Amino acid sequence: MTTSTFPDPFEQARLNEGTSTIDDQNDPVTMVLGLKDVRKCAHNWKTFQSGGEEVGRIVVPSEAAIRDTRQIPFELDPPEHGSYRKLIEPWFKRPLQADYQRKLKKIIDELIDEAVSLDTIEVVEDFSLKLQSRALTLLLNTPYEESKLWISWGTHVFRSKDTELNKDKADVLYDYLDEQIEKAIATPGEDLYSFLLGSEVNGKPLTKEEVKGVLSLTFAGGRDTIINAVTNTVAYLAEHPESLERLKKEPEITTKAVEELVRYFSPLTQMGRVVTEDTQVCEHAAKANSRISLSWASANRDASVFETPNDVVLDRKLNPHVGFGFSTHNCLGATHARQLLAILIGSLSEKTSSIDIINKEENIEDLQQFQRKVGFHSLNVSFNR
Repeated sequence: MTTSTFPDPFEQARLNEGTSTIDDQNDPVTMVLGLKDVRKCAHNWKTFQSGGEEVGRIVVPSEAAIRDTRQIPFELDPPEHGSYRKLIEPWFKRPLQADYQRKLKKIIDELIDEAVSLDTIEVVEDFSLKLQSRALTLLLNTPYEESKLWISWGTHVFRSKDTELNKDKADVLYDYLDEQIEKAIATPGEDLYSFLLGSEVNGKPLTKEEVKGVLSLTFAGGRDTIINAVTNTVAYLAEHPESLERLKKEPEITTKAVEELVRYFSPLTQMGRVVTEDTQVCEHAAKANSRISLSWASANRDASVFETPNDVVLDRKLNPHVGFGFSTHNCLGATHARQLLAILIGSLSEKTSSIDIINKEENIEDLQQFQRKVGFHSLNVSFNR
């Protein structure tokens, strides 16, 4: 059983130094590896900034070369961040509503029924990407048919399998958002575009660029992460049929199972911050205007916090993971992601008796001295009734 095993490449560096440094486009990044230190740095937004002048620099790898639209509220710091988040957060809490969950379950059930009817299915492109895109129509409250176009963009809106950063792909997204914003201005509806265009922050209407920033974050931030989470969950349940059976018999543990799978797989490896003043990180000097990264994937395997951190414990009792980030910039789409994964697990346990893995191609993230498995480029399986 190796397909759903995700090794921890950061263990020795986390134990020995607490940090490590990688080069990112000639802009070094100090990776913070332990859970306590990651949480401490995430909370200290004054010293470790998400905003700043250079848009895209806090992402690792940096997206400064391919975009100049600030993602909101992701690339803002308090107090501005709080003003925008207060406006947007209720919209992103809609997945808690029963009607939203019914619609999401319908999307998931239809996709599983389609997969079960086939001899084999490739999970990344033909299941996870479809699920992510179709579910996004609910989050944006846009027509279901729009998902066909989004599916055609592939698993990442800024990157491709062979290209870490792809400006042409980024421009496709931004041209699309410009077009949708203009449509919403001409004919307002009930979608997220129209909601934002009709809203104010601190007494001022949102500009088109600000609306674009919110939508850019929504499209980019929840794409490959959701796809990884769904694909990795399918791989795990395929290799652990006893877990699939347990989840069927004990649906009450589903919420804990979602948190544990997010902790173990950590769909996003890390997120950067810009240092605002000379300081220290884990007793190492960090100069002003340098970068650190909050290494979620490493922190989530910290043995000083998690017992048997390299095992999946579906009903783990204490699970203070940072798979959805931490503090000010915890993931805006976490509620949607949690509901999607919970409903997916429930529907898979209801509709399938087992899942067979046919073949796979792993997606290994190259972080120089660290090689981290984040998911799969392809995963072919059979869903069995």
